Amino acid sequence: MAGKQAQDASRETETKNRQSGLLGRIRKVKLREVFTWQLAKTVAMGQGLAGLICGTAITSQYLAADFHVNTPMLQSFLNYALLCVTYTSMLLCRTGDANIFQILRSRGWKYLLLGLVDVEANYAVVKAYQYTTLTSIQLLDCFVIPVLMILSWCVLKTRYRPVHYVAVCICLLGVGAMVGADLLAGRDQGSTSNILLGDGLVLVSATLYAVSNVCQEYTVKNLSRVEFLGMVGLFGTIISTIQMVILERSEVASIQWSWQVGVLFSGYALCMYTLYSCMPIVVKLTSATSVNLSLLTADLFSLFCGLFLFQYKFSVLYLISLIIILIGFITFNAVATRSCPTDPSLSVTGDEGCYDNHTANHTYNTDHDVAVRVTAEEEEEEEERKRRMGGSGGTVDVDVITVGLSTKM
Repeated sequence: MAGKQAQDASRETETKNRQSGLLGRIRKVKLREVFTWQLAKTVAMGQGLAGLICGTAITSQYLAADFHVNTPMLQSFLNYALLCVTYTSMLLCRTGDANIFQILRSRGWKYLLLGLVDVEANYAVVKAYQYTTLTSIQLLDCFVIPVLMILSWCVLKTRYRPVHYVAVCICLLGVGAMVGADLLAGRDQGSTSNILLGDGLVLVSATLYAVSNVCQEYTVKNLSRVEFLGMVGLFGTIISTIQMVILERSEVASIQWSWQVGVLFSGYALCMYTLYSCMPIVVKLTSATSVNLSLLTADLFSLFCGLFLFQYKFSVLYLISLIIILIGFITFNAVATRSCPTDPSLSVTGDEGCYDNHTANHTYNTDHDVAVRVTAEEEEEEEERKRRMGGSGGTVDVDVITVGLSTKM
């Protein structure tokens, strides 16, 4: 009986210690340490990407509504062609292992698959509008977030904290508020000819986008941004050209060209080109999951623009959903994720995992250099001591050096 009471008392003590420790950590949190300039820059860059997607949506809607132009592959071709002209040309000018021919020889087939995945992801979501409603697309398109987190966990070895899952749920709640506002405003647009097929295409598109984004994150963090964009531009141009000739040659031939149509095509291509060029920069600073959370506000920006351009009805829920998504996005980026990249030479290891941030890498390199210098000094002192004692000056205790290096690291 006494033993049971002692166990209960110890459990109560442990519970109180845990609660006091949690409250202590919460009290120690300083807003200045959470809401940093880096976080503000991340939010601004993420919303800039969302604004570019809004630009592509507006130009596409004008092309479809006012000029009856529905050529998604032609629009994708223009984007990939610009990437090819810019970044593939840079790879052609490089020498050594970074040259395009060396890249094609060593891992060209991987970029071929990546280009196919990226092209079909863009095509599938546009095709879904012919079969299902806007509401279904907005809801099911969020499927990219859990797929991204699963792939990041398995492929990139990213380890999320509980706060990250809470942040994702907050963002999805904001998307739900946006969809509710659409329903109340009567904006459940789109076709209902084959809802099952349309919803399936959205899910396929979300999965393909997740695969493409994870590959992008791995490439820009371990190889280079120019290599990723150059190879995606090369294979994307080839694949979109073939697909456009097979599927859209009649639609392209029937376009009634005018300066307005040319401006809209140019605007779409420039928005997509800028999006593809800037997105790897943001992914390298944060993660693919973080970037896709920020892109959830793109539909809201399109709705706000539609209030003036297409006479959409305003709803307070739009503002509420925007605030909720931004709160979730800030919460997600306020706490760093832990990750162990597949290439150990590019990571920083520790008790809590590996970190991709530049500050951690700089700290690691500095400590490593200091450890090497200290070990070299110890080696010189050992040699000098042995010379004075008449010992063998050329012999060094390897175990001492190894222990010294490992202790400093």
